[in-house]
Amino acid sequence: MESVITVRGPLRSLSLAIAVFSLAACASSSSSGVERLSTPAPGKDPRVGLRAGLVDAGQAAWNLRLVSNTPPSEKFVGVTNSDLSFIANYVIQGNYNGFEVWDISNPARPTLKIGYLCPASQSDVSVYRNLLFVSGEGTGGRLDCGTQGVHDSVSAERLRGIRIFDVSDIANPKYLANVQTCRGSHTHTVVIDPHDTANVYIYVSGSAPVRSPNELPGCVKAPPDSNPSSALFRIEVIKVPLAAPQQAAIVSSPRIFDSLTEAPRHAEAPEDIAAAAQAAAAARAGGGFTASVSGMEYVLPPQFIGPMLDSVVRARQGTGAPTGADSTALRGALQGIVDALVNAVPPGTKNGVRPGPSQCHDITVYPVIGLAGGACGGYGLLLDIRDAANPRRIGAVADSNFSYWHSATFNNDGTKLLFSDEWGGGGQPKCRTTDKPQWGADAIFVVSADTMRFQSYYKMMAPQTPFENCVAHNGSLIPIPGRDVMVQGWYQGGISVFEWTDPAHPKEIAFFDRGPMDSTKMVGAGSWSAYWYNGYIFSSEIARGLDVFALQPSGFLSQNEIDAAKLVHLDYLNVQGQPKLVWPASFVVARAYVDQLERSNGLATDRVAATRAALARAERLKGAERRDALTQLATQLNGYASLGNETVVVAVGVRINAPGGTTDQAKIRTLAAAVTDLANADH
Repeated sequence: MESVITVRGPLRSLSLAIAVFSLAACASSSSSGVERLSTPAPGKDPRVGLRAGLVDAGQAAWNLRLVSNTPPSEKFVGVTNSDLSFIANYVIQGNYNGFEVWDISNPARPTLKIGYLCPASQSDVSVYRNLLFVSGEGTGGRLDCGTQGVHDSVSAERLRGIRIFDVSDIANPKYLANVQTCRGSHTHTVVIDPHDTANVYIYVSGSAPVRSPNELPGCVKAPPDSNPSSALFRIEVIKVPLAAPQQAAIVSSPRIFDSLTEAPRHAEAPEDIAAAAQAAAAARAGGGFTASVSGMEYVLPPQFIGPMLDSVVRARQGTGAPTGADSTALRGALQGIVDALVNAVPPGTKNGVRPGPSQCHDITVYPVIGLAGGACGGYGLLLDIRDAANPRRIGAVADSNFSYWHSATFNNDGTKLLFSDEWGGGGQPKCRTTDKPQWGADAIFVVSADTMRFQSYYKMMAPQTPFENCVAHNGSLIPIPGRDVMVQGWYQGGISVFEWTDPAHPKEIAFFDRGPMDSTKMVGAGSWSAYWYNGYIFSSEIARGLDVFALQPSGFLSQNEIDAAKLVHLDYLNVQGQPKLVWPASFVVARAYVDQLERSNGLATDRVAATRAALARAERLKGAERRDALTQLATQLNGYASLGNETVVVAVGVRINAPGGTTDQAKIRTLAAAVTDLANADH
């Protein structure tokens, strides 16, 4: 049997507990070929050992350039920045205090259009035409956007759901309406139904406890098997009439989690379990209070314990400070209280079998292909959304290496789906040298019909300190033609640009990182989300404001590929509502494909050079002469593709590709199609 040798060129429940305890939410084209710079990753990763600081932290960049950093405006300083949405020349940045609108006409100097004060975590934002939608889930959010919060356990003043604004005049948003939901809106997704132009839909993912029916009638916290109106194990679908958005209302509550049981997942890292046990023992020795959640001990803060001790005093009809007996009584009941708060035995448990997720964290829709990826706690879901008002589950995957399925991203042709794992809830250091590369990472799947097949993991691998919250978070595609390239925020792990065209072998090709906020203790910061929009990468830095980055050419990414990406112009972008990326007929796009063929040795060197020369010659021509030259080139390229691999037998049983051979027929056909598009375009 002959051997053929091809010769090629040289995890969330824990974070919920923590949240409960802390009472906080979670240009010109180049024809000179592929650039030969910055191809290998730095030998010593410059992200390791960076100086700490808020404004003077050390920085490390590779194949990325920081264009600008704009601090938050006065009312938003020191408050968590959250997600981003884009419209025209504006980026809207969510913040737990409301949202800020930045004019990014000059990415080197974004200017504040308005800071709209309206507290409610997380304030995730989305836009559609003249409408802005903002999520609210925290119990302190008010209908009137007041800053005084809501202190009563049941209140008609509380907002937990979706706020709707008219941003026709983006400098003066008009608060139109809100839609209240039983579990609030941690995140939401705007869904465009191609068959319903009169309405837009919103999928609401709420992860908070179910509200009292005395606050919002119809809210039921019992499981569906005991009450079919249960607010658990469902999402909400809101229909927003575009002509009358104030009439927005919930139109369905799809139970996309039916029949799922709890998926296996890993425990916390052994080092963390041991450290937590040591801290708990020290706290108990000093009179502190502790409880266990999912096998890990936690020290409960005074703001959690104080009100409970006061309740014990009132229960015995006493006054004054709590006594030692009161503390003893609370210690005896405390574990049960915490178990109830974190659903140690969740609703829907039958005969010891625990149910699957009762909500999604995030849903990414891709209306052009009629599918959505649901990142839903213990599972990654594949949803059919062709009927936007009634999404249905058609596939589900689980992975014991995942702690909390957080977000999802399709590649542009919809054949792959990437899920991220927010192990530790985003507030914990999960990128240390001791943390497994499969934990807190991305998982990449190939999608075929209703099946998702696992391919690999991807994790930003620069070790971070114990004082840097770091885990996979939000990102988007970068429109490089012919490749699957993504930028992603990793909190204080910075931002990472990676390619996953080969889903089994993802590879980092650019990064940016800062040092920790503090070198002695944990202070939350970093990139909440990093998204490409009309030529630049925008990152919502939790503590430091808005970052803008530009890709730099390298051995992994040519200037032609970057310029081709810049040709994709979007009027607006909500990353959780993926648009189909389409490139116009352009010499830049054709040259980008040639660069890719050279980089991968997919076309012989002499043919690469001849193709570049033919493109340059055709670009100098006009009218019919250009069309004829391009048509001739496309025919020649299709001829190359039809030849396939040319091989030569060099020994008995051994063959190698000949120097003039073709190894990437599919990419050559793609290039030929791009050249044909150029020939058919008006010149």
